[in-house]
Amino acid sequence: MFNIGSKIWLAAALSIAAAPIFVMPASAQDVELRIGPDGVRPVIRDRDRNSDRYGERGRGCSPGEARAAARDEGLRRPEVVRVTSRSVTVEGMTRRGPDRITFANRRGCPII
Repeated sequence: MFNIGSKIWLAAALSIAAAPIFVMPASAQDVELRIGPDGVRPVIRDRDRNSDRYGERGRGCSPGEARAAARDEGLRRPEVVRVTSRSVTVEGMTRRGPDRITFANRRGCPII
């Protein structure tokens, strides 16, 4: 009985001790080590700079992104007619005639 209890206690202690090992890599995703002439130095990565790599600007909805989103929604020959700090308005043609779509001036161009 004592042998089984000690094995269970040992397994529980090892699993608790190993838990921080699995959590540690997730907390270091925004840190980068650079090696240069002045030695090794840690650099904290900027998330907005990385989002620009995939075609998304961190500041808002560009006119090109708004035209592409309007094409995805079914507008033909979309034209940006108005850009404000809050919205981007695009006009174009549908099967029923002229139509207008207004997008929020945020990343991803959500429809208002």
